Amino acid sequence: MREDLIISNVISALKSVLKHDENKPIALSQPWFNGNEWKYVKSCIDEGWVSSSGEYVDRFEANLAEFTGVKHAVAVVNGTAALHISLLLSGVKQGDEVLIPALTFVAGANAICYLKAVPHFIDSDDKSLGVDANKLCSYLKDTAYMKGNVCYNKKTQRPIRAVIAVHTFGHPADLDALLEVCRKFNLELIEDCAQGLGSYYKNIHVGNFGKVSAFSFNGNKIITTGGGGAVVTNSLEVAKIAKHITKTAKIPHPWFFIHDSIGYNYRMPNINAALGCAQLENIEKFLKNKRALAKKYQEAFENLEGVSFFKEPEYAKSNYWLNTIILNEEYSFIRDLLLVKTNSQKIGTRPPWMLLNKLPMFRDCPSMDLKTSEYLEKSIINIPSSPFLGEGYVKE
Repeated sequence: MREDLIISNVISALKSVLKHDENKPIALSQPWFNGNEWKYVKSCIDEGWVSSSGEYVDRFEANLAEFTGVKHAVAVVNGTAALHISLLLSGVKQGDEVLIPALTFVAGANAICYLKAVPHFIDSDDKSLGVDANKLCSYLKDTAYMKGNVCYNKKTQRPIRAVIAVHTFGHPADLDALLEVCRKFNLELIEDCAQGLGSYYKNIHVGNFGKVSAFSFNGNKIITTGGGGAVVTNSLEVAKIAKHITKTAKIPHPWFFIHDSIGYNYRMPNINAALGCAQLENIEKFLKNKRALAKKYQEAFENLEGVSFFKEPEYAKSNYWLNTIILNEEYSFIRDLLLVKTNSQKIGTRPPWMLLNKLPMFRDCPSMDLKTSEYLEKSIINIPSSPFLGEGYVKE
């Protein structure tokens, strides 16, 4: 049968790139510690600076800002916290709606709900896997209206306050087109860069386009701090507020505990930042290896029937955080069987996230037509993407 041949060809293509020994499982995305990680973490332990104070937190923030070209970075405990603070600083309030792709990780929608706002699910395109800005613009023309400088949902009568641009699997969304939509409907743009460290939109690092952007440094990301994230912004005023409220809004004093507003205990611990500083020292190597691995995959899948390797958009230089293959629509029914076959051979493959509008807590939220997202959800397979795989060997 044709589908059996496609499955066999996909597995052969993966093995040709990974040089796979079936006695060694290959994870989807693992961290790579080959620098000063132990040295820096040990110094935190030796000196006792393991919590939210210490030199590595400030150093990590400075190094991250320098690498991304964003003026200010505030390190926090995880990417979800970074999204929560980004939404808060973008003016999202209780009862507002926030436009967010249905095809993304649940953290963004959860963070919207932390503010008692409402996720409003929008479609993605098959060129970037991010928000389809043209489709969104047409949708808002039909379903929203402007009252003063505020965009309202005609059906719910709630304000639509912001749009979250997700750089899906490390591929930048079409930011110019999204910014035009934001200008037309007076929406704040928030970049979800959780997957985007080392990715560039028209030669500018992602995170520079929204008022506030969020990064994640979870164990499976381009670099890791164990658990961690960052809020980044080019506004000094916004950065000051972000740093203040993520440190429980405590007014600095040698011994008195005075807090002047509602704050959040979100400051990244020094021991995590130490790990991140060491990882950032090797980020160029990680990115080089990631792109080398993507090139090998692209060549391996180039002429296969029924499946294609997803390549960065023309306007972008992607980090290829998670390499992705996409089944042609007529063969999407074999996706789950492919997942079973590859994982049974210890090749770590994964589907994308279930569309957020299908999750029980979000089923009553507003949503546009999600035709492309529905196709991508059932057709995408993420394949092994650890940075050391770009050097042609499997981690022991």
